[in-house]
Amino acid sequence: MKADLILFNGKIHSFNTETPNATAVAIKDGKFIAVGNDSEIMSFASSETKIIDLLNRRVVPGINDSHIHLIRGGLNYNLELRWDGVPSLADALRMLKEQVDRTPNPQWVRVVGGWSEFQFAERRMPTLEEINAIAPETPVFILHLYDRAIMNRAALKAVGYNKNTPAPPGGHIERDANGEPTGLIIATPNAMILYSTLAKGPTLSYEHQINSTRHFMKELNRFGITSVIDAGGGFQNFPDDYKVVNELNEKKQLTVRIAYNLFTQKPKHEFEDFSDWIDTVKLYQGNDMYRHNGAGEMLVFSAADFEDFLQPRPDLPENMEAELEKVVRLLVENRWPFRLHATYNESITRFLNVFEKINQDVPFNGLPWIFDHAETIDERNIERVKALGGGIAIQSRMAYQGEYFTDRYGAKAAENTPPIKKMIEMEVPVGAGSDATRVSSYNPWVSMYWMTVGKTIGGLQLYNETRLNRKTALELYTRGSAWFSQEQTKKGDIKTGMFADLVVLDRDYFSIDDEDIKKIEADLTIVDGKIVYANGDFSSFSPPHIPILPDWSPTNIYNGYPARSSFQSTIEKNAHTHAKPSLTSQIHSCSGSCDVHLHNHDAARLSNVPVNNYNAFWGALGCSCFAF
Repeated sequence: MKADLILFNGKIHSFNTETPNATAVAIKDGKFIAVGNDSEIMSFASSETKIIDLLNRRVVPGINDSHIHLIRGGLNYNLELRWDGVPSLADALRMLKEQVDRTPNPQWVRVVGGWSEFQFAERRMPTLEEINAIAPETPVFILHLYDRAIMNRAALKAVGYNKNTPAPPGGHIERDANGEPTGLIIATPNAMILYSTLAKGPTLSYEHQINSTRHFMKELNRFGITSVIDAGGGFQNFPDDYKVVNELNEKKQLTVRIAYNLFTQKPKHEFEDFSDWIDTVKLYQGNDMYRHNGAGEMLVFSAADFEDFLQPRPDLPENMEAELEKVVRLLVENRWPFRLHATYNESITRFLNVFEKINQDVPFNGLPWIFDHAETIDERNIERVKALGGGIAIQSRMAYQGEYFTDRYGAKAAENTPPIKKMIEMEVPVGAGSDATRVSSYNPWVSMYWMTVGKTIGGLQLYNETRLNRKTALELYTRGSAWFSQEQTKKGDIKTGMFADLVVLDRDYFSIDDEDIKKIEADLTIVDGKIVYANGDFSSFSPPHIPILPDWSPTNIYNGYPARSSFQSTIEKNAHTHAKPSLTSQIHSCSGSCDVHLHNHDAARLSNVPVNNYNAFWGALGCSCFAF
């Protein structure tokens, strides 16, 4: 058998102990047909074989994000100005101003997740005054994690928010002394107000959504991502919002493998959603590039324990168990795998009570199921997950919110949030991911930096004894994540017979300094045996360029996650600033009393007073600053 493609003279990392010092691979029909040393692999060459010298670069299996929102993110990627990785607020505001100037009416400028004020040299949020000065007429919507959004006056006008607009349950619209919205909307802690407001903005045309999705996949390929599991998402409707990826798959234009979960869409009608899908969607339907993967991450809306560490932990409603049981029982009876958003141990305990009750009547008996996030799960509940055959998908949300968590719960609690080492020790399947794009960034190397170095993107040292070694972190993002789509025999390693998905890195992950891990990018990314991204010394192998549509798109100028050189002057200017991160009370200047309402910010922010008790928590009129 002769190869279609041979890569040689590399440092290939495989979890397969049979080829620990491999330097070359042979690929045919999208699979590895041989892994070994250069001389062994060259025997698979013919006059038709493409041969690439890897220049002694580090090669790792393709990165697999086990929890991301690629489908929704792709539809909007070309609309969004991304602040992921931008080193200063001054740079971020300059980018915003430039994008405002080029964005045509009636389009908005949107900054949607992937950033935190702790990454900025100024270590603060933008103010409403700054945003309104930059954009007096163009609507601007800036989403910060799932805790708040900042809207300028033009955006308030565009969505029709005024003094008579009620906030939904679990959401808060900040108002001035006259009762008019200021432009700050807050999840308290239900994030529905954030993404329902964002959904009011203009969308791209279908043609541009196709283009946008292709560019988002290219951006993921840039960081070595070759597979993802799409966890559905709010306002991501099936099947309408899946037409783009369906078409790209039919045209063989996907450059990332996608397994998708179906996320319920109608509160109080969740059972009907899943009943309909079970009747119309064949489990695992699709192919090796695009396939169905089960139910979730939302199964019933009453079970959503939103993670907003600026707020007290939410108590789920009393009717949650009955609603969750009805849906999960349906899924188990029909042998549909499922996943469930689960942040807090208290919620997880209640979820497991439901699962164990169902298991007595309808045994899970090896049915794959997943808890997503599980930041504060305890050892007893990890045992219960293992007993029911579940897995835990962890994400890098603490890299972006660790300061908030530490401020509320303390450094000791943060050391084991989430308790990844304990999960691994107890032999529960664990997969790594990002929860991009509205919370964390999609950059997997920031996630691996967080797991191995133990720091947030703002530099706060969260973990010491609980840090992972680099091999383990990489394994969670490759072989570990494959379990979560039940493809562990097909991908996750560089091994004969597996899918030919791999990444040639621009620096050696295993030998570089800690701080350089988050700077890693791919120089060559291969999916299904085909080159989907090439850069640097491998640029000559790059696929043809795809123009970016529309021409005013932020992607045309900033190209997603910024290259380090983009902000070199800012980085050098602030290189001497290595002070310990301020706690959130300092960041938000909220250690004292509110100048308007005279209530103590820090006492309110760190209290356990339910945030829907407005008079007790916020004061009668709400709060006029960014303390919350």
